[in-house]
Amino acid sequence: MPINPQHHYILVVGGAGFIGSHMVLSLRRAGYIPIVLDNLSKGHRDAVLGAELIVGDMADESLLKQLFSKYSFAAVMHFGALIEVAESVRHPAKYYQNNVAATVTLLDMMIKNNINHIIFSSTAAVYGEPQAEKITESHPLAPINPYGRSKWMVEEIIQDLAKSHSLNFSILRYFNAAGADVQGGLCERHEPESHLIPLVLQAAQGLRDHITIYGNQYPTIDGTCVRDYVHVIDLCQAHLLALNKLLTEKKNSIYNLGTGEGCSVAQVIEAAGYVTGKKIITKQGAPREGDPAILVADATLAKRELQWLPIYSDLNTILLHAWQAMQQQTVPTSASLNLLLF
Repeated sequence: MPINPQHHYILVVGGAGFIGSHMVLSLRRAGYIPIVLDNLSKGHRDAVLGAELIVGDMADESLLKQLFSKYSFAAVMHFGALIEVAESVRHPAKYYQNNVAATVTLLDMMIKNNINHIIFSSTAAVYGEPQAEKITESHPLAPINPYGRSKWMVEEIIQDLAKSHSLNFSILRYFNAAGADVQGGLCERHEPESHLIPLVLQAAQGLRDHITIYGNQYPTIDGTCVRDYVHVIDLCQAHLLALNKLLTEKKNSIYNLGTGEGCSVAQVIEAAGYVTGKKIITKQGAPREGDPAILVADATLAKRELQWLPIYSDLNTILLHAWQAMQQQTVPTSASLNLLLF
């Protein structure tokens, strides 16, 4: 049975980042009241639209105590992780400190303050090298880098705490989030950028002189790596469905979020050229260590249990929305936001 979101406060940790800021909009449109906690080390103040932003860290016990005393949160959504694989290899302690230790502080303070529902932003990186063409939630967990291991550790910690306390969780394992909320005025702004679609579109904009294709001899349709791209709006819709299920059924769950369809690097570049009308120069590079040939989700469980239907996640729509958002390069007005809220 759907809940009435009116007066339900949701703490969005990392709500100034790419997915977190889109989630804030989705929560508002659904009638929830999001409160954002973000240290702005990676997020952007101007990406938090129509919600209170508390600038601070989830490792700050004093701040969390104040927050949990001021608001009666129905749930916490955690998007506050560092996500760069290469950086995690160079600086693993940084990732374990932020992604694991700080999250333990957040979870501990939630339990002490009787906040019993968490939706955790996880990743397909917990699977490591895929043992099947499409990955189900029962696939062995064997992450191959500190980023993936940090997410896996938190998944284990959450499940341990759920056994010993009144903590309920939904763990959502993303594949490749992309796209943008064009009307909301949001787009992907990682610094530095490492995701393929915004990099390709930067090349289309003339901000990069070429795109490097890392390996073209993989056992795929055209020799380049294949990935499962899911539109960020569809991703947020899955979170809303998971939140409703968590608050009504209090049933712990783990879901893959992807489309079940893969697109190769070469296909993404070709489609980006078509969508933008720009010629995109490519160069060949050596394969990167740890890049599996194919990484595609089996999201049957989320579609069945959450009734989730990704409707924007075809490649051309993802690219078009991301391209349109990148062209805007302006902070949206409250008037333009209201067009989508009502």
